[in-house]
Amino acid sequence: MILFPNAKINLGLHVKAKRKDGYHEIETCMYPIPLFDALEMIIDKKTTFNASGLPIPGNEKDNLIFKALKLIRKDFNELPHVNIHLHKKIPMGAGLGGGSADGAFALKLYNNLFDLYLEDWFLEDYAAQLGSDCPFFIENTPKIASGRGEILEVTDVDLKGKWIMLVNPMLHIGTKEAYAGLTPQDPAKSLKEILPDTSLWREYLVNDFEQSIFKIHPQLDKLKTQLYHKGAFYAAMSGSGSTIYGLYDEEPETGGLDEGYWVFKAEMK
Repeated sequence: MILFPNAKINLGLHVKAKRKDGYHEIETCMYPIPLFDALEMIIDKKTTFNASGLPIPGNEKDNLIFKALKLIRKDFNELPHVNIHLHKKIPMGAGLGGGSADGAFALKLYNNLFDLYLEDWFLEDYAAQLGSDCPFFIENTPKIASGRGEILEVTDVDLKGKWIMLVNPMLHIGTKEAYAGLTPQDPAKSLKEILPDTSLWREYLVNDFEQSIFKIHPQLDKLKTQLYHKGAFYAAMSGSGSTIYGLYDEEPETGGLDEGYWVFKAEMK
């Protein structure tokens, strides 16, 4: 059985306050995009994990795919072993949610493979235990996320017919680095005020992480400017970086880009 975990971009990201539990209060719109990993599982005699594509750092037992399996096995006894293969295409530490997507899609695969018949709200509860972005990938539709990212609200923002250019310099930005130098504050306008009118996006649809991260990695600011020069009606860093994306009404030209990039229609099929 195989599924294809997809990436996301953030349309605006406000870091509003530091919480007592150590997390931050945020507001963002997460939007699914068609850049995919591939995750395959089959019933086997023992549980194994293999990976291909981009190298995955760290201990494989810390992978969200394994953590998702541990969560499921706490509540469901005597589940069979699985052979897991992940082909990694979504870069890590890039603000695209690839690891979170893998964990959430693993939950969906276990649900199907083991015939658990769990509804989405139940899977979202498991996903919230894996990470703040994980619940988004269960329904995998545009949502405004608040709290630490786990409170999801449907939004009608729609990029159908638009083009997206992703540029990733293969620069890994960790969470600690992203939050260093960031001062939480309330935004000038809420996302619900900004998102319905794309003419407001360039001025008001802000990713708060850009202010601190662009100082440390000025090449990211240059990439954002370059995407605007190529005709983007909006460009921003996704999540806590390092991917910069541009949104276009027509298919953009890619000439002059030295970094890794993808260009595709900004819609899921």
